[in-house]
Amino acid sequence: MAALSICESLMLALNDAHILPEAEILGVLKDAAEVHENIKETDADFEDHQAVAVLIRKIIAGGNSVRRGRLS
Repeated sequence: MAALSICESLMLALNDAHILPEAEILGVLKDAAEVHENIKETDADFEDHQAVAVLIRKIIAGGNSVRRGRLS
């Protein structure tokens, strides 16, 4: 969760600096969620991957925890 929080903050900083547009940030988040959602059930870390996907989807749906609605 710490790594996800750090990445979220970095993406917001890149957006604030007009380096990465919101559409690209959402694309990165969606791609990351899909990778974790598509892990096979036989993977030893399957449940962890599913939990990560849920967290990423919550970021997409709810926006940044500090700036609500910014990335939705």
